[in-house]
Amino acid sequence: MFYLYGTSHCHLCDEAEAILLKIKPVKSITWEIIDIAHDDTLIALYGLKIPVLKSIATHKELCWPFDSVAVELFITNNRHGN
Repeated sequence: MFYLYGTSHCHLCDEAEAILLKIKPVKSITWEIIDIAHDDTLIALYGLKIPVLKSIATHKELCWPFDSVAVELFITNNRHGN
């Protein structure tokens, strides 16, 4: 399981989600979109870095910019706490 931190009306966040949608059938991943806009703590943590993909298993983060190759590698290395 992964979180995708972002906010609405963010074209980079839309691009990140599109990457995940392309990878999902190959990697059988699940993710939840977390909108940071209404949480001051999340804005402070991620406001300048979104979109951010975070592994729930390892707590590691992949910050933008990233592409499908980087996301696939990140998922492979962080889906089970490797």
